[in-house]
Order: sequence, then C-alpha cells, then structure tokens
Amino acid sequence: MDRRRERQRTGKMGNGKSMSDQKSGSRFLPEEQAEVDRLFDALSASEGGTTKGTFSLEALKSHVKEALPPAMVTRLYHGMCRVKPTGRAHGGSKSISREQFTAFLSQLLRGSCEEKGLMVMNMISAAEGPIKTRDVQKFTEDLVASVVHVLTHRHELRGWTWRKSTVPPDSLQAMVAQLLSEMKFQDGHQFLGPQSLDQICDQAMIEEWVFHVPRVGMFLSVVIHRGLHLLASSFDLSTLVPECHVDQGRRFESILDVLSVIYLSAHLAAEHRHRWRLLFSTQLHGQSFSQLCSHITSQGPSLVVLEDRDGYVFGGFASCSWEVKPQFQGDNKCFLFSIAPRMATYLHTGYNNHFMYLNYGQQTMPNGLGMGGQHHYFGLWVAADFGKGHSKAKPACTTYNSPQLSAQEDFLFDKMEVWGLGNLLEAYEGKNKKSILDSNPEARSLLEISGRTRHSEGLREEPQDED
Repeated sequence: MDRRRERQRTGKMGNGKSMSDQKSGSRFLPEEQAEVDRLFDALSASEGGTTKGTFSLEALKSHVKEALPPAMVTRLYHGMCRVKPTGRAHGGSKSISREQFTAFLSQLLRGSCEEKGLMVMNMISAAEGPIKTRDVQKFTEDLVASVVHVLTHRHELRGWTWRKSTVPPDSLQAMVAQLLSEMKFQDGHQFLGPQSLDQICDQAMIEEWVFHVPRVGMFLSVVIHRGLHLLASSFDLSTLVPECHVDQGRRFESILDVLSVIYLSAHLAAEHRHRWRLLFSTQLHGQSFSQLCSHITSQGPSLVVLEDRDGYVFGGFASCSWEVKPQFQGDNKCFLFSIAPRMATYLHTGYNNHFMYLNYGQQTMPNGLGMGGQHHYFGLWVAADFGKGHSKAKPACTTYNSPQLSAQEDFLFDKMEVWGLGNLLEAYEGKNKKSILDSNPEARSLLEISGRTRHSEGLREEPQDED
C-alpha cells in the first residue's frame, strides 16, 4: 500500500498534530466558519453547557433532538473530545472547546484522508488502545443506520421508501458488509466476515479505507450536514440519492429501498445519478413482456431490477437504449449486480461482447431479455414467457464474471422494474413514439396470426414521415 508506506516513512502516527497546525489547514470559507461559530455559541449557551466557552454531550443531544440516533451523537461527541487542544495537555475533559469543535468538523468534512481517518478513528472508539475490526463494524452499522434515520427524519428520501422494522433490515446489513469488504489488512487480505472480527486495525488501515471507499466520507457528510443542520447548502444530496420519478399519480413502493439506490447510484456516471424515471413495473404495468418492451425501448440507459420468489434482488445496468432485435447490443459500461442477500457489482471481463439482448416474436432466436453469457445460458435472463428466468454461472458468467444472482438457477418472479437514468435525451424522444410492433415486423405478424387484437391501433399518434 503506497499510502501506508508513505505514512510510515514520514512518521505521522497518532494524534500528535498541534491544534495550531490543524487550524491552519482549515478548509472552511469565512462565511462557513461563521456558521460553525454560531452553532458552537448556541451549544455552549444552551442548558447543559458545563463551562463558559464549552458544551457538553447533553447540550449536543438537546440540539440534535430526534434527527440522529443517540449512539451516533455520542460518537460525534467522543470524536470531538479526542482532538487535542492547543498548547496544553489534554486532560480528558468531558466538554468541547471551540477549537476542538472547529478542528473536528474541518478535518472530517474537508480534510485529507489522513485527517479524516484520524477523526474516524476517534469516533470508532472513545478509549485509547488498539481497535479491532468488530469496533469498525459497529461504527459502520451506526453510520449506515444514521444516514437512513436522518434522511427519513428530514423527509429527504427523494421519493424512495424505507421499510421500517424493529430489527436491522437486510439491506442495512448488506450495505455494512459491502463497505467492510473493501477494507484491507496490513498483510493485504480483505475482511472475510466473522473470522476477521478480532483483527487489529491501525490508523493507516482506516485511512486507506476512507480513501478507497468514498461512501464512508459521504455518509459522514450526511450525518453532519443533515444531522447537525450545519452547512447544509454545501452538500448536494442528489449526488448520493437520485430523485425517484414515477408518472403514475398513485403511491409506488419500489423493490429498491434508499440504501440499495445509494449503492447502485455510486456505480453510475454522474449524469445518471440525479434522477431515475420509472419506465416499467409489474406493479403498475402487469405481467407482460410486450408491455416491458414497449416501455423500455428508446429510453436511454437504464437499470433492470428483479426480485425472485425467494427474496433475492438483482439486475443489470444497460448503458445504451434497449432495442428489440435478434443481436446483442450495448457496450463494456454495462454490468450486473446483486442487492440481496448481498450487495455486489460485476463488470465486463473482456471475454465477449454479449452485454445486452432484447428480442420478441421470432421463432429462430431466443425471445426475452438477457445480459451476459450466451443464448440459453445468460448471466441474467427474463423469458418472453413472463415470470420466468434464469441466472446461469458455472463457474461464472463469461461476460461479467458474475455468480448465480438468483436463489435458484431457473427462477420465478413476480416483481420487476426498469428505471431510466437521468433526463431522456432528445435523441431518443423521436424513437420512443414508435410502437414495438413497428420496430419488429415479426412481432406484428405473430400477433395477427394468433388472432389477437391490436388495441393500440388507431389510438396512437400517426408517425411522422422521416426524411
């Protein structure tokens, strides 16, 4: 690890920096510092402030009220407590000075990875001594739970839902496990679950984690900006949580909750993060492959999400607009993903270009929606005989190196959604006026041979002549 070696070479260990050094590195603009000072003045003057010019844990809890879980408020306070004041020994004071408050926020929000890592270390454990992975796990659980809590409390889920429960939801545990899976120990191996919980974590390891997993810093920013109601205008929530846009006037509860959306959004390009448009849902459009095709074609990049009858949630990112045709389409930006029971993404391997496939109404080629692998052996497949699919990966999908995504190799499902990402570009607007039956003559012929009525005929707008 280059950062670890550099840190050891320069001898920057522990919380040895003086406060004057820390203050000189403050990233706050003058107007931001004024807002930080106003909050400190309010905290130190509130009931529960123990000494003039300081504030107590009770004062911080009184300010935050119900916006954050008490465990996270206590962690924030301990993080501030462990910042060493200027020019005097740190005697373990149980109240926070202005210097400590400013330095903690400055380093946590605007500091280097070294500074952020130190503040996170201070929050993980209030006591001196070695930190174990189980301590980091508990901190991560509190952090993820706090993000959901404060966004729910502030009514900033941006249209997404959170299924409240008396026990930690599966997606919370899946997010925690995913974040921890990106930690690396000194010998280079990664967090492997319960067998790794007694491993010692040094400061350099935490710094590496904060550096390589930006969501940790993003989650801490949400806790500070939304939980303390501080510098909120400097944090654009749309970079973390896209707006959920559903045309239907009635309430819609997605397969995805807010943590799942945050996880997937982090793997998308910036232009795909701010707004997700519901293109198709079995909940709203029924169990119909023709409806699926008509709603998702010519709509730009999208996410396909399924939940099988065993509760596994998975899908794929289509980097290009879907088209009904008997050839593979897409490019190497496509990927497959799993949300439950674990969060993971699977990227292009370079083995082949079988990124996306959508076909309907042909007798000589497979009819359905597929991503990765090959015909009759897709990494993800939704059959035109709607409600059935497969995820075949022995030992892994050739295109994405993904494992079996569903509980059973051949699965049944009732829930499926497709989300268009970002704003629909003008390049697609003319195309999506066409019916699937126009773009696929075989599907039109098959429908007419079967004697089924084309209910949309005569109801849709006349297509404009193309030059």
